Amino acid sequence: MTDRLSELTAAGVAVWLDDLSRVRLSSGGLDQLRREKHVAGVTTNPSIFAKALSDATEYNWQLKDLATRGIEVEEAVRMLTTYDVRWACDVMRPSYDGSNGVDGRVSIEVDPRLADETEKTVAEAKALWWLVDRPNLFIKIPATEAGLPAITATLAEGISVNVTLIFGLDRYSQVMEAFLAGLEQAKANGHDLSKIGSVASFFVSRVDTEVDKRLEKLGSDEAKALRGKAAVANAQLAYERYGEVFSSDRWQKLADAGAHPQRPLWASTSTKNPDYRDVIYVEELIAPGTVNTMPESVIHAYAEHGETRGDTITGSYDAARKVFTDLEGVGVDMSDVIATLEREGVEKFEASWLELLEGVKKSLAEAAKGAGAPNKAAKGNAQAAQQAGGNA
Repeated sequence: MTDRLSELTAAGVAVWLDDLSRVRLSSGGLDQLRREKHVAGVTTNPSIFAKALSDATEYNWQLKDLATRGIEVEEAVRMLTTYDVRWACDVMRPSYDGSNGVDGRVSIEVDPRLADETEKTVAEAKALWWLVDRPNLFIKIPATEAGLPAITATLAEGISVNVTLIFGLDRYSQVMEAFLAGLEQAKANGHDLSKIGSVASFFVSRVDTEVDKRLEKLGSDEAKALRGKAAVANAQLAYERYGEVFSSDRWQKLADAGAHPQRPLWASTSTKNPDYRDVIYVEELIAPGTVNTMPESVIHAYAEHGETRGDTITGSYDAARKVFTDLEGVGVDMSDVIATLEREGVEKFEASWLELLEGVKKSLAEAAKGAGAPNKAAKGNAQAAQQAGGNA
């Protein structure tokens, strides 16, 4: 039987899971994906945590303890989410050790309400790094204008960073500049560059969603013929820029000091349009040194019918540029598309964060009344995982 995910991994794509919950951890589901589906990393976001905390009893014992101690809701969210991420880091530790620190990473995001505040973002990143206390952690920082200097400052502290919410090529170039500057400062500060990791999360399907909406509104045959092409072209041109930056003399000096490149990570890779192939944002974005973080449904879909056709990015750059030229020709302003997506991306994560806070607030209130009885089995599993992690 063909192991399609193994073929994808062999082509240079690291398969990561875009999901996390305590149910997945306590059931052994995450470890099973690591062992059987070649999953080599985990990404999270406020939406994922809001869902996880809203529909599982595995959190009840911890909620009860937090309520008993009178912990405020924002700190309770930190305790709940960092507990899961710490546990996930321990589950993924074999991948981290086996890849010399390249894979096996688990991401946790700073409060998205801080997206426009540089110093607070850095302070939050340092706090999360300390709370989780695992070498295979990534702190997710959004690629906003205020986020760029925060990325540099966080890396300079020796903290590994997943840069998130990247939609446009120019912003991606700024992200790579922030990464290089951060590593240069980290080196000057005496940090071991081989221990610092980073990925740049370039969002994919949302680009097609926004562009296709505009093409439908334009309504011409020429416009409709371009549906479903913008996202892949955008990511392909991002990889071209990645190749340019990480073949430069400036990068080589950092590589000689032990640094790992900041890999492009394809995020938002589930198709939003049912007319499109369900694994299109995996099949069309295969190239060495990349990461594709997928919901579990996409991982299973690729395992069933994905096609690994070798490198599907390198050599596509002229065709990708033509897509952009054609989009401009029919009246799609890509700079406005990117600005819209970045603004909406931050707004959506802020909304999810507020939903998470509200959900935990209600759960704490219920736990304080005695409604949230401890789940002894889950507590035992969690404590066992924590103890095992402490010995890692």
